[in-house]
Amino acid sequence: MTSATARAARPAGARPPLPARLLRATFRGLPAKRHPVGYDPALPVPAADGGPLLTDHYFPRAEGDFPTLLIRSPYGRGLPWSAMYGLLLAEQGFHVVVQSCRGTGGSGGTFDLWRNEPADGQAAVAWLRQQPWFDGRLGTVGPSYLGYTQWALALDPPPELKAMVIQVGLHDPYALFHTDGALHLENALTCGAGIAYQHRGALAFLRATLRLKRRLRDITTARPLRGAYRPALGELPWLDDVMTNPDPNDSYWTGASLAPAADRLRVPTALVTGWHDALADQTFAQYARLRRAGCETALLVGPWTHASALQRGWPEVFTESLAWLRAHLCGDRSGLRPTGVRVHLGGTWRDVDQWPPEAGAEPGAESAPVPEPIAWYPLPGAHLTHQPPVDNSPVASFRYDPDDPTPSLGGPLLSPGAGPRDNRSLEARADVLTFTGPPLTEPLDILGPVTARIGVSTDTGHADVFTRLCDVDPEGRSVNVCDGLGRARTTGDAPARLTVPMGTTAHRFPAGHRVRWQLSGGAHPRYARSPGTGELPADATEFVPARITLHADSALTLPRYQSPRSDNPG
Repeated sequence: MTSATARAARPAGARPPLPARLLRATFRGLPAKRHPVGYDPALPVPAADGGPLLTDHYFPRAEGDFPTLLIRSPYGRGLPWSAMYGLLLAEQGFHVVVQSCRGTGGSGGTFDLWRNEPADGQAAVAWLRQQPWFDGRLGTVGPSYLGYTQWALALDPPPELKAMVIQVGLHDPYALFHTDGALHLENALTCGAGIAYQHRGALAFLRATLRLKRRLRDITTARPLRGAYRPALGELPWLDDVMTNPDPNDSYWTGASLAPAADRLRVPTALVTGWHDALADQTFAQYARLRRAGCETALLVGPWTHASALQRGWPEVFTESLAWLRAHLCGDRSGLRPTGVRVHLGGTWRDVDQWPPEAGAEPGAESAPVPEPIAWYPLPGAHLTHQPPVDNSPVASFRYDPDDPTPSLGGPLLSPGAGPRDNRSLEARADVLTFTGPPLTEPLDILGPVTARIGVSTDTGHADVFTRLCDVDPEGRSVNVCDGLGRARTTGDAPARLTVPMGTTAHRFPAGHRVRWQLSGGAHPRYARSPGTGELPADATEFVPARITLHADSALTLPRYQSPRSDNPG
């Protein structure tokens, strides 16, 4: 049925909630508007159990058939989703269906962090098939948990699904909340505020965010930690569950990860992340799985955090997303870039055929050098060297006191404090070790995963080790590049040997800068404090200081990249 016939079969729609001119004044460099937009709000769409899921429909006011984009969100259907997705994409020639997940935004039922999304996504597609304006071409798009709802649909992709765009997206809730059993405390609380309050409107969300900020110290230092968030956020059973189940093999997490969806997917999928995105590692894992499955995929990685990808990065993110949707839903491939991967490095955009760059993997890739691992080893006196150690003697030690925990600073967070920061105040603390290389005589580019091999002993048998790569400029400013955390379990004087993934990055150390390796016993409140006893952080009431000793067989390994194949000004 044509769109013109469809107009006669249903109401013409209300005026969209935000004038386009205000949106375009906010974001410069957006594609020109193609169509005026109509809007049908709060349509009751049946969930898998029959309950109503409130849904807004944006559409071009124009003759002809248009493909449909499905967006399922627990964060409400108002700003920013109404403007950045509903309005902007409908202007470009798409029906845009924005639906509130169960128990959010006026939809029926109770929100459960992931369990209902596969069935409710299929129910939404079943409803679309009944609409006179649906022409059989379906795409999905959206960030964060809106990425999770896309992967939920991709577990059993309907035949109409022709394209997906997953922006700073989630597929594994466990990995969002825990690393090796260590609780990502600040991210868990941020998620709690966002999911519980953002769908209630901007004012309710702002008030909850301010309550959380005012009470953050009391919450994050409570003994026990379990339930301490309630004065700020209220009762959130799902948040209690994720905070108190640190074992990925616990039955609570069964079915939570949607990673298997990518292993067999054939729907063309574009991925977007940032080097300081809290979900960047999940995006790189998604990309690797899609590549192994032979699925057509693209990857965009900018100098962004989880939030800034949708703020200062939005013109690039929106333009790339729109090009992918047009290519696979409308047959217009003119906006696609020539390579599958675009990453931001050293102030410029670099185009490569795949990630990580690999010579000879595809036509045209022969001139692209392979990243080569380069190891740095710690020396007494806070130095770094490329010379491997001759023994496993102690190099340095420090005392971690959970009553005065090493604070977190920047890094891949969901909250506004994310990203690169000057670490000098942090590194001045007695409970932070730093090892620094000599000034570089030429630029050093690193592209790919950074890892740390850490030999560590403790006097309590239990400790966390936070490891961070920093770039030190000639004035001494130390800026974080990437980091990670591992958990040490030791017996007697024998050191534990940890391999700690520190994330994937693309970074240029200019000539004259120095490589710094930073180590500490935690990063609070980004991670819950290690009690030093082996007790679960959520339940611990007794905290014991730990003496942590680093041994000489430790190493920081960087993926050195000699010379990029192509540069684009950025």
